[in-house]
Amino acid sequence: MSATRPTPEPTPARLRAIPSRLLAGAAAVADRLVGERLAAEGARKWHFAVLVGLAEAGAASQAELSRRTGIYRSDMVAVLNELADAGCIRREPDPADRRRNVITLTATGRRRLERLDTLVTEAQRELLAPLTPGQQEELTRLLTLLTEHHRPPHPRPDDAA
Repeated sequence: MSATRPTPEPTPARLRAIPSRLLAGAAAVADRLVGERLAAEGARKWHFAVLVGLAEAGAASQAELSRRTGIYRSDMVAVLNELADAGCIRREPDPADRRRNVITLTATGRRRLERLDTLVTEAQRELLAPLTPGQQEELTRLLTLLTEHHRPPHPRPDDAA
């Protein structure tokens, strides 16, 4: 005699129609896909964010990198230590203020970013597979609109520590 598993009840329609719940579910899937791909290469999302931040906007202090990437300042040191140990970044004293470091991307870091970029792109492709290219663009546009609307104002440079 085989035991049969009960068929799971479908999610109630009212729950399936709540945008914040749908966004949270999609975000969890996206986070898992990207996280798994990066972990397979010994990387984390924060590594990718710092490398992108340096590649796109150039050298920066730790505080500036924190603002660019959204990584808490208290976590940034550990991320930078990991990237420095891998030869992806270089820390040098800021000539204008010897109390702080300027972080720069190395050639190794650029190559690492290229590989991680490929992995993140693959994860996006898997996540968005059910959508047409036009739907993917529209989803990105709408998510950008939501994110920008709810983003807290940036601190003025003189407010930064």
